[in-house]
Amino acid sequence: MQGALQLLRDRLRMGLRMSDPHSNSVTLTVSILREMQVVYDFTSNPAHLPRWAPGLCNNIRRGEGSDEWIIDTPEAPVRLQFTARNELGVLDHWVRPAPEVEIHVPMRVVAAPYGSEVMFTLFRLPGMSASEFAADQRMVLADLRRLKGLLEAPDAA
Repeated sequence: MQGALQLLRDRLRMGLRMSDPHSNSVTLTVSILREMQVVYDFTSNPAHLPRWAPGLCNNIRRGEGSDEWIIDTPEAPVRLQFTARNELGVLDHWVRPAPEVEIHVPMRVVAAPYGSEVMFTLFRLPGMSASEFAADQRMVLADLRRLKGLLEAPDAA
């Protein structure tokens, strides 16, 4: 219960919102006081991922001869594939931690009257405990906070 209260406090303080944390998915949302195109341009560049999502990776490189990217994690290298640039703000990506495993991660940037909303949907994977799912949510919230901070900084991209 303490963890859920902390998540609620964090998201209210940082302008973050999410759906019911007891479901099999949550959509985490952050308001960013920058135009949608600026947020999309920065976030859609995989090379920027280590700057705002160190919870996922701190190093990224292109896969050889493919449209995949490779990130180094403590466990093993993981392959990522990103949706093509588009006018709709779609930032979906697919995480491939093993050849037979693919995890779809829906992500969007939408224009708002004050700037942008970034929405990240996180699914509870089969066999994932409630505490593991909560930990993933905290990691993504921290990454979204970092993205917000980077893009709202006076010297932002």
